[in-house]
Amino acid sequence: MVVRSRSQNAERLTPAQARQLFDYNRRVFERFVRAVRRLPWRRAIRRREIGHQSLFGTLVHILNVHEVWIGYLVQGKNSDAQLEPLFRDPTRAPKDWKGFGAYSRRVWATVDSYLATVGPRALARPVRAFWMPGRYVASDGLWQATFEQAHHLGEVIGALWQDDTEPPEMTWIRLGPGVRRGRR
Repeated sequence: MVVRSRSQNAERLTPAQARQLFDYNRRVFERFVRAVRRLPWRRAIRRREIGHQSLFGTLVHILNVHEVWIGYLVQGKNSDAQLEPLFRDPTRAPKDWKGFGAYSRRVWATVDSYLATVGPRALARPVRAFWMPGRYVASDGLWQATFEQAHHLGEVIGALWQDDTEPPEMTWIRLGPGVRRGRR
């Protein structure tokens, strides 16, 4: 069941749906990380004129988005004093797979921690990002991180196909939570 937000007449995730969605997001993200890691480093960091230039840079950006939205904004941490140190943190811009792995673990631990205890009231909490106009709630922030990941992975898919490299499976039907595995 999706709950309607009275303030926006928009669909709001339930806590169970949020957990399912981010379980899927993580599985898909990790599939793309594995695919890009298998490439030679020069291909992973080659400037490709996609949103964040390289495949590696685009994967880092997806982590940045999850960290800001889920680790900060949906939890009400949106002041300059809270965000400026985060935006200056050099570990948010890893230069190699080792740094990427450490950063990825940190971000997903934050996501997991938030989702483990989030309730309906927390998902209905008003949220503000200084760079985005409008009124929205924490549930919208989770949708924002999800759709942004999907859009950026679309760029990665296009870049992989340009190199004649098949991208990983990412469909909800095949990978989503609760989907029965195996043949029918």
